Amino acid sequence: MSDHPTRIGLLSDIHGNAVALEAVLEEMDDMDALVCAGDVVGYGPSPGQCIEMVRERSIPTVEGNHDRAVVNDQPYETGDQYASRTLSEEQRSWLADLPRERLLFDGRLKVVHDHPEEQNRYTRPAAFEPTLLDDEDVLVLGHTHVQHAEVFADGIVINPGSVGQPRDRDPDAAYAVVDLDAMTVDLHRVSYDIEEVQRRIENTSIDSYNAERLTRGR
Repeated sequence: MSDHPTRIGLLSDIHGNAVALEAVLEEMDDMDALVCAGDVVGYGPSPGQCIEMVRERSIPTVEGNHDRAVVNDQPYETGDQYASRTLSEEQRSWLADLPRERLLFDGRLKVVHDHPEEQNRYTRPAAFEPTLLDDEDVLVLGHTHVQHAEVFADGIVINPGSVGQPRDRDPDAAYAVVDLDAMTVDLHRVSYDIEEVQRRIENTSIDSYNAERLTRGR
């Protein structure tokens, strides 16, 4: 991570999709820093690999609802169950230590998975407004799997979209780049080998619906 980062790569909702994460990270190799808005696990077939990819890059990450569900053994769905059975104790401990929110880059950027004031609350694009901002210049959210950003006079509110399971009818992996100097944001998509991820899911106990929906981006 740069001492004075300007271009920050934003990712969220990886959901155990290592193939998509690899594609996104390859495109973001020139960033000054990376930030993750949570849900590294759940739904997908490679939860442990995704954790290691985030850990080895020391990417600041917050706790998502699926991360919390796996740690607490309260799975939402079969991908959570699979993660609970296959993660190492060290990987589970890493998930358990994730904070609810982070303030980064001298307090200029806040990242939280769902809503800055209410855990598990969806912050959908229609709800993006300047009142979500506190003292930070940029608020990064995840949880909805819908890529969207709004630039206000007081700052930027952005959901980079889902790396591993988009739900905005675009199956390509989503990420975003924010420039803290220019106060601009760019939304990006990158294609990846969805069929390979579907094959991996077929070789696990994860529900086949988690494979089928990847093609639809829903």
